Amino acid sequence: MSNSDLTSLILVLLLLVGFAQLLGYLFVRLRQPKVIGEILAGIVLGPAVLGRIPAVSSLLTQAKHQGNVLDFVYWLGLLLLMFLSGAETQQLFSREERREVSWLAIVGSGIPFALALALGPWLVRPSLAGPNGNRISLMIILAVGVAVTSVPVVSKIFSDLKILHTRFARLVLGVAVCEDIVLWLALAVATAMAGKAALDPKKMSLHLLATLVFFVAGLTIVPRVIKRINKAEHNVLVKQSPTGYALAVLFAYCAVAGALDVSLVFAAFLAGFAVVHKKRRIFAEALDAIGKVAFAFFIPVYFAIVGLKLDLIRGFGLWMLVTFLIGSCVVKMLSVGLAGRIAGFRGLDLVNLSMTTNARGGPGIVLASVAFDAGIISSQFYTTLVLAAVLTSQFAGAWLEFVLRKGWPLLTPKSGEGPSGITAEVPRAA
Repeated sequence: MSNSDLTSLILVLLLLVGFAQLLGYLFVRLRQPKVIGEILAGIVLGPAVLGRIPAVSSLLTQAKHQGNVLDFVYWLGLLLLMFLSGAETQQLFSREERREVSWLAIVGSGIPFALALALGPWLVRPSLAGPNGNRISLMIILAVGVAVTSVPVVSKIFSDLKILHTRFARLVLGVAVCEDIVLWLALAVATAMAGKAALDPKKMSLHLLATLVFFVAGLTIVPRVIKRINKAEHNVLVKQSPTGYALAVLFAYCAVAGALDVSLVFAAFLAGFAVVHKKRRIFAEALDAIGKVAFAFFIPVYFAIVGLKLDLIRGFGLWMLVTFLIGSCVVKMLSVGLAGRIAGFRGLDLVNLSMTTNARGGPGIVLASVAFDAGIISSQFYTTLVLAAVLTSQFAGAWLEFVLRKGWPLLTPKSGEGPSGITAEVPRAA
């Protein structure tokens, strides 16, 4: 990398983190989710706004020659976000919450996914298809787009609002993680089918099995092993550098997941869960140090790059966006509402759960990018999926902020349970 390339890359990172922090602060002042401001920072710097200025366009073009570096910063920000979310959550869902999570995941996501697949033959139009988009792959992408819930963006909203410690956050993140395993597998099937007439059932079965084994082991067996390693006398690293040890656990999880072809996003979440394992005090200072750097630079830059990758000039269909946004939101929220009633929730609980699980966020954007790069969807459908992901995330964050500001509970307290585990503090003024 030449001095000129390094300088242009540093300038781009400076603009990304500067705009992300500035617009994030502005959105907080406007009582909107900070994460939306961070995504908007990338859109502002992109080809639709400031990218039209020759000097900015030239700088971005020069930085793209070092795209691998930006991709690394992007992924490291995402992995750190998921790692800190897993550490903050401490317990994905307790034994008494398994029934609630199961109903919300199976019914709340199963109905939208199945309904979109069933109606796919009538909903899929030539305007949705890319050069490699056959009918079945398009139907799968459509179904995943309707049913997906964002783990990264929801985690960031919970973190911004200081509610990651609540039972409400555990339920929503538990549902999102469980359902996204199936939905990411569906995305893998769709991309494998792009331009092909048949699949390799053996290969897909092995991929599903590896994902399930990794997920179950990461929740049950591995945290106990990590707990023993944490307390081992010969563990010099944890004694000399708890921060370095925590990062080592994160990278080890991701390395194993990569070798098994399992999503690194889930690996990072489970790494945070394992390294803390209900005893945060051991790594409190380490996680605080990691969190300060991550939320100051890597995570805002991650969301800004998400916005930067948006190219609103490629194509925008207002009717397509309105139709997909309204249809998918109605189906998803009604399904989660039904699942919540079966699980025993009532009233405001159902609205809170429906609004939050409707946020498509990062996975919705990743879905759009992967499908577009594979040639499955058109540029108009790509833009629609991305904008729907951003708008649903904004709706969810704004609603939760409104509920907290009013002092309403996120979930009705169970009998014998104090409000501290259910309702979160109203966030401090920025």
